[in-house]
Amino acid sequence: MAMSAGRDDGEPMVEMNTTPLIDVMLVLLIMFIITIPIQTHAVKIDLPQNAPPTDSVVDPVKNKVAIDAGGVITWNGSPIDLLTLRQYLQQSLRLPVEPELQFQPNAATRYVVVDEVLAEIKRAGVTKLGFVGNEQYGNF
Repeated sequence: MAMSAGRDDGEPMVEMNTTPLIDVMLVLLIMFIITIPIQTHAVKIDLPQNAPPTDSVVDPVKNKVAIDAGGVITWNGSPIDLLTLRQYLQQSLRLPVEPELQFQPNAATRYVVVDEVLAEIKRAGVTKLGFVGNEQYGNF
């Protein structure tokens, strides 16, 4: 078995020993991994507060805003315009318990009309809104 520890001719050793450099790099890498804060993704939601129960029962009155294929807006079956819709929404919000508002656009209605009605509902500040008839969009 022959083992070479160096040259006997007196020349200096040219190869650099990289083992200590690798050790230092690994220590630095571990230090960086430990000091980096954990990235968390938070979803902010408003949870209901623990409020005392009220005596009032949920109002069973439900108002329905529908839009037919021609773009005619109806409130509980009777045709109205956007100004009347705004007034009805304000009246419903003045009630002691806000009634549920059901929104049902026809699948063939132009998006512009649906967007205008939804903008009016949002401006009014309706908090109880439900979408009715979503099953008609399953074929698209």
